[in-house]
Amino acid sequence: MPPRPLEIGPAGKAAAQAIERTRVACGYSQRQLATRVTALGRPMTFTALSRIERTVRRCDIDDLVAIAAALGTPPQTLLAELPVRPESVGVGAT
Repeated sequence: MPPRPLEIGPAGKAAAQAIERTRVACGYSQRQLATRVTALGRPMTFTALSRIERTVRRCDIDDLVAIAAALGTPPQTLLAELPVRPESVGVGAT
């Protein structure tokens, strides 16, 4: 049986929104940003970037770091709006 795709949680959704918001603020199209990410050594199509922003595709840590570098921002900037309540990320649940 093939593995079931993992659901994108609140942190992934927040990061996807931050990527899109930062990309637009920098004036890049999805195609331009994907080209910049690829030039940094992390091959990415604009379709893959679109899927990340629409939360259809998970953004792994390597993608996040490369996207942040292509945007000229530290990765933590794209993680700044993550949920901070322990229950929202499953910490401390008994």
